[in-house]
Amino acid sequence: MEIPYTVEARPDTGLYNAKMGIWLFLASEVMLFGALFSSYVILRTGNPDWVQHPMNVGLATLNTMILITSSVTVIMSWASLRLKDFAKFRIYFLCTLLLAGGFMVVKAIEYNQEFSQGLFPWSDNYMGIYFTLTGLHGLHVVGGMVVIAYLLGPGAKMWKTAPEQYVNRIESVGLYWHFVDLVWIFLFPSLYLL
Repeated sequence: MEIPYTVEARPDTGLYNAKMGIWLFLASEVMLFGALFSSYVILRTGNPDWVQHPMNVGLATLNTMILITSSVTVIMSWASLRLKDFAKFRIYFLCTLLLAGGFMVVKAIEYNQEFSQGLFPWSDNYMGIYFTLTGLHGLHVVGGMVVIAYLLGPGAKMWKTAPEQYVNRIESVGLYWHFVDLVWIFLFPSLYLL
């Protein structure tokens, strides 16, 4: 028995199942990060002795550019599939995966610098919220990398058996990836510039 609405839109929502599912998942993620951002604002504004350490703005700017570029490559990968150009799709999707890996390498360098300066999550409230937000964001990047790698590897066989459904999966991954990028766009000025 085939699962309905994996390709065509549901009549009640106007979305196929995976797209509806990813939007519901992203709504829960907005609540999670929203609560953490709210905690940051409350901690920062409610503490007259707030200490904010100077972070490496250069590395954070590089990571911002990496993630913005990865948003472009994930769009191009999906557009390539829509144009039925699987070879271009693989190139763009692989670029997205490599950019995500680059983001994690830069973040590891940044964490290493902070640890070498004696800055740890337990150092103070700022470092606690900084490592919580950036660490959770990093876990989301790694999760996206795992899904992208799967869809480039073993999951790619679906392109031959169910191409429309495969395109829908790539679109859902793209929506998730844009959310990950958007979270960073909020993290960058909040933690590094303000």
